[in-house]
Order: sequence, then structure tokens, then C-alpha cells
Amino acid sequence: MNTSRAAALAALVVLGAALVVVVVVTTPWNALPGPVPGGRVPVDASRDFTAAQVEHADAYRSAVRPWAYASLAVGAVALLVLAFSGLGGRLIRVVAAPLGGGWLWQAALGPVALWLVVRALQLPFDALVERGRQRYGISTRSWPGWVSDVAKSWAVTAVLLVVVAVLAVALARALPRWWWAPGSAVAAVVVVVASFVYPVAVEPLFNRFDSMPQSQLRADLLALAERDGVPVEDVLVADASRRTTALNAYVSGFGSTRRIVVYDTLLQEATPQEVKIIAAHELGHAKEDDVLHGTLVGALGVAAAVCLLYLLTTSSPVLRRAGAESAADPRSLAVLLGAALVLSTLSTPLQSLVSRHIEARADVHSLDLTRDPDTFVEMQHRLALNNLSDLDPPWLTYAVFSTHPTAPERMALARDWARLHGVAEPAAQAR
Repeated sequence: MNTSRAAALAALVVLGAALVVVVVVTTPWNALPGPVPGGRVPVDASRDFTAAQVEHADAYRSAVRPWAYASLAVGAVALLVLAFSGLGGRLIRVVAAPLGGGWLWQAALGPVALWLVVRALQLPFDALVERGRQRYGISTRSWPGWVSDVAKSWAVTAVLLVVVAVLAVALARALPRWWWAPGSAVAAVVVVVASFVYPVAVEPLFNRFDSMPQSQLRADLLALAERDGVPVEDVLVADASRRTTALNAYVSGFGSTRRIVVYDTLLQEATPQEVKIIAAHELGHAKEDDVLHGTLVGALGVAAAVCLLYLLTTSSPVLRRAGAESAADPRSLAVLLGAALVLSTLSTPLQSLVSRHIEARADVHSLDLTRDPDTFVEMQHRLALNNLSDLDPPWLTYAVFSTHPTAPERMALARDWARLHGVAEPAAQAR
């Protein structure tokens, strides 16, 4: 093994070990520590949801889940075939040929062309998912509106691909054996910058955000944030109703871009106390700097991934499969995209696991701040019914894709909290 590959392998080991340590140490594995008097409340969907409600949610998931899975599978297979059959490398050269075929045009246009081929193959399945969402009243978009949103999403991804691909090839051409070192640093910086810029540059492409009007609710939310010791730049209302009936709120950005966003659908459907419960959950994310923490963990992970990708793209068998001569050859970008897909897929279950625990901690923060488990349970019941949430997902779906605890899990957590604090357990919601 040459010096550069040995150094990249060492960096991968160090960064990978650091990532594991950070995740293990900082993840709130037990959001509600300590023994609960009387034992933990069993997770039981039938306690809070009728058989008809469960059946309706299952029917919706059955209408959209197969097509969503098909889209993922088709996209993955198509990208891997393009990456490791040589077809991707040839396509990269073909699309750049009308502009002279130089490395810059290959790097800029090639990955976008590959990605567009993959997304075009996925599009019919995505449309079937949207049809299911419309049929069950979750989506309020017209088909032209859906196409517009798809086009915007494609455009944002294409811009990001151009920037990353050109930087990658430029570094490989300048430092053929050592591009992984600055590449890791640049990739980490891109993740941080993207997280900071996304709320102010990308989110407005899909929704309009207005400051919540002066009202008792706004005053209560700001007072809640002040009491919690969390600096909040603003509470915004997103015009989500023009594309969905789902109820939601979230926190995005950090520093000067941190804001709590509430869907207008939530303001229309939920009670003020329920909105405060959700806002308290989002304050929990802000207080723990979950967005910043996730960004930094992501930066560490992507730095390690660059080292691994370098080891792959300096492997002669892998390069031959792509028809590329080296990482400085833009045709190697097909391999990079394929390998990145594999790494992303393999890391998804871990990301989902960590996310579920972070969301549970934010739920506990909401309960600690509001001390209102009854409204918390009522709010989770409302959200689950309105959003047709998966109340009892298959274990594989839950392990891989569920970034939040299920509604029955969150309601059981609220009852655990009530037992731990010596207050009455929230009543069953099934009726």
C-alpha cells in the first residue's frame, strides 16, 4: 500500500472512531432516565386509537408504501448499474461532447445527467405516491403544483451536484494522490454551510414564511422561549396548506438563522395549548442545539466518507468497472455517486435510530416545560389522525426509515412522565 492510501486509511479509522464515540456519547439513549413508579407504560395503539382509525391509517400506508419502496429500489439499481457498468462513464463523456468534452464540462454536466436519468426512472413511482397522498387527503397540491415542486427540488440538487463534482475533480487533478485530505475538509465545510444557508435560501422556494401575527398565542410562545432560556429569532408560519393537510412544526438553522416554523394547518386545526406543546418540543431541539449537533456529526461523517471514497476510486478494479483512468478522470464520478449511495443506505438505520432518541428527548423537554401530559397526549392523538401516521409500522420500516417514535410510543412516554412526576396519567383517547 502506498503512502497516500495508508494515510487515507489511517484518517478513515480515526474519523470513523471519532464518529462512533461522538454518536455513542452524545445520543440521549434514555430520554426519561430512572425507574418509573409502577413500571413503564406498555406501548399499545388500541388504548388510544380505534380499530377503524388504525385500519384507515394502514390503508393509506398500503396505498403509498409499495410505490415509495419501488422508487427507492429502481433508483438504487439504476445508479449502481450506471456507476459500475461503464455506462455512467460513457454518458458523462457524451453530455459534455457538444461543449468540447473538457474535464470541466464533464464534471459539471456528467453527474447531473446521471442523476436526471435515475430520477426520470423514479418519477412514475413518485407520481403514484403523490396520487395516494391526494386520494387520502394528505396532499392538497394540483398536478401542476406537484410538477413545480419536483422541478424545484431537481434544480436545487443539480446545483449542489455541480459544485461538489467540480470541486472533487479539480482537487483530484491538482493533488492526484492526496486529494482526499483537502477533500475531507471541504466536504465538511460544505455540510456546515449548507445547513446554515438552507433555511434562508432553499426553504423559501417551497413555502412562504411569515412572522406569526401579534396575538396572545405569539406572546405565549415567545414567553415560553424566554422562560426556557432559548434565544429565538422569530416564530414563523409556513403556508403549508397549499400543498398538504398534515400538521407539523419544526426547528431549522442555528445562530442567526434559527427559527421555529409552524404550519398554518396546525394553527387552523390545533388548540393554542397544543401549539404550545409542539413549540416546547421544538424549543427542546433548540436548547440542545440539535441542528448544530446534527450538522457537525454529519460533517464528521462526510469527511470519513471522502477518505473511504478515495480508497475506492484508487482501486484499479473499481476504476476499470467505471471505464475511468483515475479519480482525476470525470468518469470516476459515476463510481463516486454509486459508492455514496451505498454508504448513505448503510448509514440510514443508524441515523434513524439516533433521530428517534433525539426526538424523544425533545418530547420530554416539552413535558418538563409545560407540565401538561394530558394535552401532550391529546396533541399526539390529533397529529396521528390528521397525518395518517403509521401507528404500528413493520419492524424493518421502523428500523430503517422511522426518524420519530410512533404516536403510541410518544403517548406511552407521556404517561411514563406522569407516573415519574406523581401526576394523573392522561386518559385513553380511543373513542
